[in-house]
Amino acid sequence: MDDFDEREPRYVISIAARMVGVRTHTLRYYERVGIVGPSRSRGNIRLYSESDIAQLRRVKTLMDDLGVNLAGVEVIMRMMQRMLELQGQVQELEDEMDRIREDGT
Repeated sequence: MDDFDEREPRYVISIAARMVGVRTHTLRYYERVGIVGPSRSRGNIRLYSESDIAQLRRVKTLMDDLGVNLAGVEVIMRMMQRMLELQGQVQELEDEMDRIREDGT
């Protein structure tokens, strides 16, 4: 059984920056403007999860490959989050409809 949790904080800022291909001050700036919110250890050390790294890679791709500025990245990331929330709601409604159909037959 795999107990891997992509949200588990595991990488310090220097490792996260190296994984994404940016500098540590860039990650600090992204945190300050709300692009990413790493966890903090008891000693107040930033710890990034796999999902944080994936989000940072999306940000880097949007900026470097597609030429989107940081304000645009923020809008895109909010829209992506909202789409995921709506997809979850649609799935819940579809599951409920399936249960109703099963009970009615």
